[in-house]
Amino acid sequence: MGRMFGTDGVRGIANSELTPELAFQLGKAGALVLTKGAHKPKILVAKDTRISGDLLESAMVAGMMSVGAEAVILGVVPTPAVAHLVRSYEADAGVMISASHNPVEFNGIKFFNREGFKLSDALEDEIQRLIESNFEGVVVPTGKDIGHVSHAKEATKDYVDFAVKTLEGDLKGMKVALDCANGAAYLSAVEAFERLGAEVHVIHHEPNGININEQCGSTHPEDLMKFVVEHGCDLGLAFDGDSDRCLAVDEKGTLVNGDFIILIAGLYLKEMGKLKDDTIVVTVMSNLGLMLAAKELGLKVAITAVGDRYVLENIQLNDYSIGGEQSGHVIFNDFNTTGDGIVTAIQLAGIVKKKGKTLSELASIMNMLPQVLVNVKIPNEMKNIHETDEEVVDLIKSVEEGLQGEGRVLIRPSGTEPLVRIMLEGKNQEEINKAAHEIAELIKSKIA
Repeated sequence: MGRMFGTDGVRGIANSELTPELAFQLGKAGALVLTKGAHKPKILVAKDTRISGDLLESAMVAGMMSVGAEAVILGVVPTPAVAHLVRSYEADAGVMISASHNPVEFNGIKFFNREGFKLSDALEDEIQRLIESNFEGVVVPTGKDIGHVSHAKEATKDYVDFAVKTLEGDLKGMKVALDCANGAAYLSAVEAFERLGAEVHVIHHEPNGININEQCGSTHPEDLMKFVVEHGCDLGLAFDGDSDRCLAVDEKGTLVNGDFIILIAGLYLKEMGKLKDDTIVVTVMSNLGLMLAAKELGLKVAITAVGDRYVLENIQLNDYSIGGEQSGHVIFNDFNTTGDGIVTAIQLAGIVKKKGKTLSELASIMNMLPQVLVNVKIPNEMKNIHETDEEVVDLIKSVEEGLQGEGRVLIRPSGTEPLVRIMLEGKNQEEINKAAHEIAELIKSKIA
């Protein structure tokens, strides 16, 4: 068996790749690995709005109880709520059942430790080893020692209480549009912004189990872009399925991605004297325009591999204040231990109000270089083709030379899907589009 865990937990098509049998094993193994020595350990379990959530939740909870754990059901709450509540509720671990921004047929399982952090590779590998050993040497409890279920009925309220307290002041007088992606933010985001006094307009907030991320949310913000303009909103905020991401839309209907949000928030923190070492943390996928703007603004940039876990590692290692990804994962180190879409949305809206400027004015501090991203579906065992196939390697080298130092090529295998992502930046959109598709077509021709 290959490595079970990707960059963000275990992912797959629900009931086919991510089966209830596997969920049971993950629940059992996770409880054993994460709660060693704990008497009747307590593990939080949450999910997004996917129809497969109930199936996987039931299986996971059964696995946890089979080794004596108490499973505390949070219901539908955002991923960052689990990261916060595992600490607030003094639990031994937490689990989120979600495939984030992926389509409804996918689902995923990600663990948090008692400090609210995603697991290290070593702990994930330990969970996998236990499953692959068929739980060799594990003695399961019987009688009174079997685990049980409880329900945290105030989970949404408790998370919203935390989120609204991250803002000094309120959002009174602001007209805000929210796109909840028919996902986990559909209750929490609305309640948070209403409690902060904003005039709230909501779209895509009626989940039915199968419409999560469907032409909505941070991966499809087109509806929100139109809505903000048509209804004269100050800004729009789009979440993904589990609300660990947030993208914004300015008052003119222009998308404001994670690079802009990190730069705007980082500069504000610097002005407030709250930005550690004047440094923001981003990944290699961030636009070169961010690097240029940061330099002009007196900000330093730390660059990591792709994935919010690597951003978080850098933030924690250096005690930096903020970091994130272009996709909208933004981590505010003072507030939470993972990307938190609702906290990001609140902070950005708060900066717009406090600065007395429109979001488009704030976003004007950065100019994006033309960028193109092309995804190629590819078997998992061929994801490193850009490093192993001589013809592909040569083409990439030729394209890079053609950019003459005024752009770049980045090929990245997806950690959660059978995809290779081809990203190019340069001064000429037409040229980089052509080059990206040329690389994509060559890779496709290699798949037999």
